[in-house]
Amino acid sequence: MSLIATLARLEAVHTGRAQPAATVRHRHLSDRPLVFVPLTTAGEAGAPLGALVGTDRDAPHLLVVPQPRDRDLRFAFLAELADVVLPYIDTHADAVEAAERNETDPETGKRVKVEVELCADAPQLIVPSRAGVDYVRLLGRSMRFRRTADQDPETPYPAPPRVPLLGRWLTHFGERARVPGSSLLLAMTDVLSRHWATGQSTLEDQHLGALLAWIAPPEGETGAEAALRAELARDREGQLLWPPAGPATDPAFDNKLLAPAIDRYDRARTALAAAEDGLEADDRLGDLTAAEREIRALVESRTRPTWDAVWHGLDLLRSHLPEAGRHVEERWTRDRWSFTGHRDRVLAGEPPQPRRDDAVTAANKLSAREREQARLEAQEALDDPLVMAGRRLAGEAFAGEVTEVVMAYSEGKRPSPRPLVTVRTDDRPHLGERAKVFRSLGGKPQAAEFVGYEETLGKDGNDGENGPGGEDGGVLLVLRVLDKMGRGKEPEAGSVPEKGDRVCFTLFEHEQRGGAKLPEPEETPWTHGGPPGEQVPEAADPLTEEDVL
Repeated sequence: MSLIATLARLEAVHTGRAQPAATVRHRHLSDRPLVFVPLTTAGEAGAPLGALVGTDRDAPHLLVVPQPRDRDLRFAFLAELADVVLPYIDTHADAVEAAERNETDPETGKRVKVEVELCADAPQLIVPSRAGVDYVRLLGRSMRFRRTADQDPETPYPAPPRVPLLGRWLTHFGERARVPGSSLLLAMTDVLSRHWATGQSTLEDQHLGALLAWIAPPEGETGAEAALRAELARDREGQLLWPPAGPATDPAFDNKLLAPAIDRYDRARTALAAAEDGLEADDRLGDLTAAEREIRALVESRTRPTWDAVWHGLDLLRSHLPEAGRHVEERWTRDRWSFTGHRDRVLAGEPPQPRRDDAVTAANKLSAREREQARLEAQEALDDPLVMAGRRLAGEAFAGEVTEVVMAYSEGKRPSPRPLVTVRTDDRPHLGERAKVFRSLGGKPQAAEFVGYEETLGKDGNDGENGPGGEDGGVLLVLRVLDKMGRGKEPEAGSVPEKGDRVCFTLFEHEQRGGAKLPEPEETPWTHGGPPGEQVPEAADPLTEEDVL
């Protein structure tokens, strides 16, 4: 945790209200997101109990499994979930625009630009908490390898049509959520805690009700009081007034309300199966319908408060924070490319994502996530002065005023401009000999080289006694500008800071370089799953009508 984040948490404790951790919104929010609030059965993570899902905050779809141990009822739940989610995905898969992408020419081996289709927008799935993201990934893994009756008529437990397709999409959403900065699948607690600092621990921030209580406490209450009430307050029956955001449920709810209701449902179903005549069957069917209606009401009572809390969080994000500029849109464009690529793989009839990645794929994923994490941290600092302040306090950036600019040139047959810029700053950057620093110039990073300290200034403007970086006052840093000045003998207008300009330089790079090239899968050593024991790739599932978007 950075120093400025710690200070913000201390301020939240002192004031009784969450403090802003950002001045802009660093995640893309769709105009029409799909909110998904799932519940699972206690003790069996893969058995769904119910969910609220939809894009209309006033009319969510309630999905319920009256008996989670019944395989047929679980499949019916997944089929109904697919009927809600897949049409939402289809609406984004159909609208495309022309875009250019660099690809390798198979004949020449050179990188060339190719015009391809890019989806104009991408779907966005929002769950209440980080546990919801894990549950989406679990659902995808449990569904994408299911066989339908059309694919395999002899399969013992055929899944309803389109269930495997939904599993592939949920797996893609879950994998994309592991990429830092991606917004295809968001946990509301993570988004809120990124933009506000509360007076509680990061683990307590995963309780959506407590987190919202710190950000917008009721009038007359502090955030700590409201959060405590959101976590512990119960009604006369011992049930939580603000249920957890799931997918796990409260044990008091399971033991006192849910388990008896499921028992009544089981008894009613058994009685219906044993009915001997039509009149008795009608009575038993009424009992079964009433028992199922009771379970639906219980599930809705646990999910509706969380559903409303998620939409309340979206309102807070939209009303309090303007979206950051170019970099948020750039990251969302990468999400659109990811969505388009998976759409194309599904349409091409490729097999589902493997159960386990090979060595090269796993290494590429890890490298990409590390690179995206560094890129995200750099972009958030460039977009947000509050985030940049944290990097400045850590000695990873500095801001100041240009006091002098001296034109200089490189040595050689064709001298190039290398102006020396003197910057007065009160920050204490960790600069070494000839260290590279960067500033944003027209959206592109301009590099400079640290030459040295000219002098130390005291608070009264006289020479300080503590040397460079002392506590008396600011320091004068001499930097040599290296690039982004054009190709002429004289720098282009605006490419070099002028005296009196306020500038901000970072010690971290703004753009991340690609990692080392990895071998092809067939050239991977046997120690990492490659030859000599070559594995036969999993055959693609036959393309059916349900697979076509």
